[in-house]
Amino acid sequence: MKKRNNLAILQARMSSKRLPGKVLMNINGKPMIFWQIQRILKSKEISKLVVATSDHPTDDVLATYLETINCSFVRGSLDDVLDRFVTVESIYSPDSITRLTGDCPLVMPELIDSMLKQFYEVNVQYLSNTIELTYPDGLDIEIIKAGTLSKLATMNLTNAEKEHVTLGILNRLDQFSSFNVANESNLGGYRWTVDNKEDLAFIKRVFEEFKSKEKEFNLNDLVIFFKQHPNQNRLKPR
Repeated sequence: MKKRNNLAILQARMSSKRLPGKVLMNINGKPMIFWQIQRILKSKEISKLVVATSDHPTDDVLATYLETINCSFVRGSLDDVLDRFVTVESIYSPDSITRLTGDCPLVMPELIDSMLKQFYEVNVQYLSNTIELTYPDGLDIEIIKAGTLSKLATMNLTNAEKEHVTLGILNRLDQFSSFNVANESNLGGYRWTVDNKEDLAFIKRVFEEFKSKEKEFNLNDLVIFFKQHPNQNRLKPR
């Protein structure tokens, strides 16, 4: 059987409102996005990884960094992130798009792989672990069938739906076939993403714990660690 072309698109920018420049902030001697890219590349099912960033001058430094580590990137609209994705898809013509965001450095490659396999088994346009939240905020993975985002882009979308790539799908689940991947145990109350200084401090503590194993640690490793150190985990604000 012909190997499927599974494209991972990592959206990232420097102009985060709450923590500007976070994707290049230092964790264990490397920019945060470096570790996220390295972890994504551990996936056995992903064929290609492309960073989708903006053509705004604030992202020049990010584009320059990506060049230094030989990571493919495409630049487009700062606010219409959906258009960025459609552009990347038109260049690489994948069978599927795995959408990832630059504020989730704890991305789990094994979870990407298992979800991609499930995506083809259930044969839907949109599969994710975010329709019903049973994974920690920060392990978000969305897989979209080729052509789906182009179809979405032709619809009468709000600015928010253009900025938040899959929001238009989630607001129209009656028009797109979908499937939610649930975790065996509900970890949906935890916050493992990076939006502010406190989040970044948490992520730094995690990576410090797994120093020299930054690319290898998995979800089970984190579950064990937080069982041993429950005060180190981070709950979502109520």
